[in-house]
Amino acid sequence: MDSPEVTFTLAYIVFAICFVFTPDEFRSAGLTVQHLFSSWLGSEDVGFIQYHVKRTSITILVHSALPLGYYMGMCIAAPEKNLGYIHQLSDSWRAFLLLSFCLQLASWTLIIYWSHLHWSNHPISRALQAHAFPPYSGWGTVATSINTEFRQIDKFATGAPGARVIITDTWVLKVTTYHVYVALQNDSHLTVTESRQHQLSPESASPTQILTLRVESINPNVRAFDIRLNSTEYAELREKLHAPIRNAANVVIHQTISDLFLETFKAQVELNQPYMLPSGQDLEPCIGCMQFPAGAKLIRLCCEDDGDNDSECQPCFCRPMWCLSCLGRWFASRQDQQRPETWLASKVPCPTCRARFCILDVCLVH
Repeated sequence: MDSPEVTFTLAYIVFAICFVFTPDEFRSAGLTVQHLFSSWLGSEDVGFIQYHVKRTSITILVHSALPLGYYMGMCIAAPEKNLGYIHQLSDSWRAFLLLSFCLQLASWTLIIYWSHLHWSNHPISRALQAHAFPPYSGWGTVATSINTEFRQIDKFATGAPGARVIITDTWVLKVTTYHVYVALQNDSHLTVTESRQHQLSPESASPTQILTLRVESINPNVRAFDIRLNSTEYAELREKLHAPIRNAANVVIHQTISDLFLETFKAQVELNQPYMLPSGQDLEPCIGCMQFPAGAKLIRLCCEDDGDNDSECQPCFCRPMWCLSCLGRWFASRQDQQRPETWLASKVPCPTCRARFCILDVCLVH
């Protein structure tokens, strides 16, 4: 094998691998199926299911054409082999050309079969058909429900384009290169099955923990599938999920620095002197989350504990307006994120009146 042939072969192998698995550099350059065929695919936000039915179909056609593309490229890279003349081909090249044509023909046959009856034979359509029971009359109404919920801004979405995880109010979705997995939240339960540590870069302060969760449905027609996400996104996932999550492998899920601080913040506040709510006064909802009662009050107590009358802390005359979790998140957000060891000893302004306080001044309302 001479030099041009070797060079082209190595270059084409690298190109094919990058085109199929799409690193960030290819994505930035627009060398993706989604970008090259964007005018035909339409908008994912307008019709999520229809978009991915067409995307997976064109992806199979394009990827199956890569061997044929290699042969055509070799006709130019190695003209002395006379690959353009079929009757002069060696047995190995003739077999490769035949297999390339058969692969492309099989792909077109498959896509034509899928497209019959408005794409009802497509694997995504059949996956939706498994959920076609009241209130859904068919896979089309299931698709409409998913399309509508995907447009909502409060959905949970994470992962690379080839392995995206999307959680809406009703559905659990996993988008891969060739398929979209679908599970109904009310019929599903999730299990944490594995945890892996990844050191993504020398500059990262700590390794990244990737969790693997198994999504299983009580519907026998729904195939189980795995989703992967960063452990820092686990809390957000749980907030969006209605389905139960089990930890079968006893995996220790690492929390973010803010989550760890919030636990420590709450533990310290429980040791502080409580604030007795005056009789006749009712607790209002927290103005931060509007979900929990405003159960925290700021009272200048640090000077009493350490005898320091020159403390920078100031009296706060606000009525209880924040729950302990929101106040703790506010406290953490005002810190130097690069120096977490200083957080507990620092002072921040009250989110309402701006009077400075420390963690010793936060009291639970009784």
